[in-house]
Parts: sequence; C-alpha cells; structure tokens
Amino acid sequence: MALVFHVSDLGGSSGRYRRLWELTRQERPEALFLGGDLLPPGLLHGDETTQHEGDFIEDFLAGGFLAVRRDLGERAPRVFLVLGNEDPAATQPAFERAATRGAWEPIHMRQAWLGDRPIYGYGCVPPGPGALKDWERFDVSRYVPPGAVSPADGWRSVPMERHLVRFHTMHRDLDHLTGVEDLGRAVFLCHAAPYGTDLDHAGLEGGPGDDVTIDPHIGSVALRRLIERRQPWLTLHGHVRSSWRRTGAWKQRLGRSTVISAAHDGPELALVRIDLEAPWAAERELIEL
Repeated sequence: MALVFHVSDLGGSSGRYRRLWELTRQERPEALFLGGDLLPPGLLHGDETTQHEGDFIEDFLAGGFLAVRRDLGERAPRVFLVLGNEDPAATQPAFERAATRGAWEPIHMRQAWLGDRPIYGYGCVPPGPGALKDWERFDVSRYVPPGAVSPADGWRSVPMERHLVRFHTMHRDLDHLTGVEDLGRAVFLCHAAPYGTDLDHAGLEGGPGDDVTIDPHIGSVALRRLIERRQPWLTLHGHVRSSWRRTGAWKQRLGRSTVISAAHDGPELALVRIDLEAPWAAERELIEL
C-alpha cells in the first residue's frame, strides 16, 4: 500500500495543521499533498488571527513540517504543495526559502516524481468574484461568468505583464505543463476542480436579475478537458468548499481517472487517505480539532 494524505483549503488554521502533523507522525504516509488556500486570510495586511509565534510561513508552518521530518527521519513523507487563489503570490519567496530547508516542494507549473509516478502541480483557478487575482486565469477563452471579476481587473500582490494578464489561459498553462507526456500513471495536484462535476458545485443558482442565470459550477473547463482526453491516474483538487455538502460527493471517476477533492467548509480537518495503487478506495475523514 502506497499511502498518501491529501488536504486542501486549511485557511491558516493552526489547529488543522497541528492535527495533520500529529496524524502524519502516527500513520507515516509516503507523501502529503497540500492543495492550496493554505494561509490565513489577511496575512499580508497583518490581521491574521492564527495563534503562533513568529512568521506564519517560515516559523510556524515550515517549522512544523521540518519537525515532522526530524522526528520521522527516513520515514518522513515528501510534501508537495501548490498555493490557491486566496494565497497571495507575494508569499512565494517565503515558500521557496522554506523549500531550500527541506520543508516542502512547491510544484505549481512543475513536474516532480514520487517513485515511478510523475507528479504535476497547478494552482490557478478560473475567474471568480474575489478581488485578489494572483492565481486567476481565463479558462479556455476570455469569457467571464456573471458575478465574477475579470482577471484583468482586481488587484495583484505581485506585478504581471499586461499581455499575460489579458491573454494567458489555464488551457495554455496545462498544455505547457504536460507537453505530450503519457499521463496514464500521473498524479495532478490542483487547486481548481474540473468543471461540471460533483466537486465544483458552489450553489450559485439564480442571479441578480430575472434575465441572468448564474452557473452553480465554478470549476475549470480546461482541467476537465485535460482529464477526459488524457486520463491521468489521479487528480487532486480543492477550492469549492461547499460542493461536497451540496452533492454528497468528494470523489468521482472521469473515464479511467479518479478525481478527488479535499475541500471542506466546516471547522474540522478534512483528511483524505489514498492508496496510490487503488485511489478509488480512498477514504475521507472529518477530524475534530
């Protein structure tokens, strides 16, 4: 059994992280997959309320994962992560510094390997209603759904060239990331969910006027197309925290691909345990803090 943990949308909760570290020491998975929206809201503005000493990323977060590594030694898991749309890109240098200390491996737009399995990371999401646009991209076209704010508007914590803001798409990113590789054994760690599935239902039916219909599904068309056409072994997602409550599902199959979300809108730690050799048998547990 090749046990891995998948978590997402921890929102800077020190309680969730401490429970994750505790369970990692007990169960010793081969890898941890952290699927974005990892930081406290308002971190850049100094108004986060997580109880910890020092800098949240480099002291609390990296310190916790490094302590697990010290305790488990050769049995310590690989830690793969992407940031999400609520994690300012201005924090990337802190994550990269911690990576040089061995805390984790940031893999947005990168390929890594876990044994003989390629691991791909992608943290971007389609246009949404939030103001922060660091990790938003147009999906397969410049279409912006009703209620969303264009990635060309809003604000960014780091500058991005204007032509990239206007014309960059998730479709282009994913093509560049994967090339022509065979994805039959690949694992994808994404923040977005694939469009029109049980994992991306945000409950947005209706609209501000009688002539406006808001699609309740907020996932990525580009991501769904990639999964359906190229059939990766396993894809991991987050972002749409209320979807499991609305659909009753946190995993499904798209062809031969197993598609799993760890997003959760309650106070607990939502932990998904996955055997990489049999991902459809994955189990999800809501763990009290």
